[in-house]
Amino acid sequence: MSERPSILAQTWTTPVILIAILAALALAAVLVGSGPFNQTIIEIFIRVVLVVGLYVFIGNSGVISFGHIGFTCLGAYMTAWLTILPAMKKSKLKGLPDIILNAKLHYSLGLIAAAVFAAVCAYLIGKVLMRLSGIAASIATFAVLAVIIQVYSNWDSVTGAQSSVVGIPIVRVIWPYFICAVVVVIVAYLHAISRSGLALRAARDEATAAAASGVDIPRERLFAFTISGAMMGLGGAMFAHSVGVVTPDTFYLGLTFITLSMLVVGGMNSLSGAVLGVVVLSIIIQLLRWLEKGVDLGGTVFALPLGVQEIAIGVVMIVILMYRPTGLTRNRELVWPSKRLSAAGGPPASADGTTAKT
Repeated sequence: MSERPSILAQTWTTPVILIAILAALALAAVLVGSGPFNQTIIEIFIRVVLVVGLYVFIGNSGVISFGHIGFTCLGAYMTAWLTILPAMKKSKLKGLPDIILNAKLHYSLGLIAAAVFAAVCAYLIGKVLMRLSGIAASIATFAVLAVIIQVYSNWDSVTGAQSSVVGIPIVRVIWPYFICAVVVVIVAYLHAISRSGLALRAARDEATAAAASGVDIPRERLFAFTISGAMMGLGGAMFAHSVGVVTPDTFYLGLTFITLSMLVVGGMNSLSGAVLGVVVLSIIIQLLRWLEKGVDLGGTVFALPLGVQEIAIGVVMIVILMYRPTGLTRNRELVWPSKRLSAAGGPPASADGTTAKT
């Protein structure tokens, strides 16, 4: 059974279902009232922001980016600079401009500033990179990530170099993270159904035909790259406020691998896949963490070796790519049952309204 790649469903039910899933997770955190469980849900919301940010560019353009986590680093440090107490910054981050050294903003303003800063950086970088395609573009984005990490790892007077930047206000309340995740899902959906999103997916599927039809492919890629960069910066700021400390190494290969894995597992060309990939892999990761800590079975403690998480994620990716190369959602969107069935009761319809071919 082969299926035609889907286009995002032209229906409001998709974001409503996804927001309902996020709301259920937030409500579960409130009802359980456990600190560790609350932190787990916060991590899921942060990952949703990051993976949906990847989807906005990768899913719509078809260009694999290995450098988006660099914008996460930019966002994390921007909110740190703006929300840490001035006295702490003056002792450790003396190279910052005076206006930032003396600033002490509310974390909500730090989140906004992080998204804007990352968006501006993504726009400037994208002006150079978005004319590239295929493996050249992917390698170029990875080069951008390497440059950002090296700069932030060695700029002692501004980033603290390899030293951890501490004193970031920690936010344990679930709702700010929930709101950020909801906003990102809505923005991603609106972009996908917009003229720009449709043109970008047309270029992804048939670049020559799209260019012949008047689609400015570099411009549409740049627009998506900028929006995606803003989301990644927001996710970085959320991460910073969830733990209260940042270091450059946090935003490198490990986070790149896990976020791309979640996107692939869920379905690279599907907004629903981006969200579900986060939920599914986050559950697996949490179970493995629990098993690594050890489980008491009748007086005998059973514990998995450390590092099993990465192995399990790799195995899951291999299995998904073997049996469902288009991800758990098969690149379809979640819609109400009446939208997924044809009027004659035929096979499920893909997100663009076409029925699957058998």
